[in-house]
Amino acid sequence: MELKWTSKALSDLTRLYEFLAAVNEGVAVRTVQSLAAAPTSLLANPRIGESLEEFESREVRRILVGHYEIRYEIQEPTIYVLRLWHTRENR
Repeated sequence: MELKWTSKALSDLTRLYEFLAAVNEGVAVRTVQSLAAAPTSLLANPRIGESLEEFESREVRRILVGHYEIRYEIQEPTIYVLRLWHTRENR
C-alpha cells in the first residue's frame, strides 16, 4: 500500500496550523505533526477506520485523531487522505 495526500487535505493541514498558530505556535506544530503522522498507521491496517455509507460507491472511511477527523479513501494499492478537520467545525 501507498499513502498519498490530496491537495485539499494538505490545504486543511495548512488551515488548521494557521488557526492554531495565531493562539499558540507550539500547539500548532505538535497538532499538525500528529495529524500528518496518523495516516501512516493505515498502511498496515487500511480498513481500521469507520466506513462512511454516504460514499457507497467508493471505499471512504474515517479515523479520529484526538478531536480531529481524517477522511480517507482506499483505491488499491493506494490510500488517499481526502480531508481533515476539527470535530467542532460545522461540516
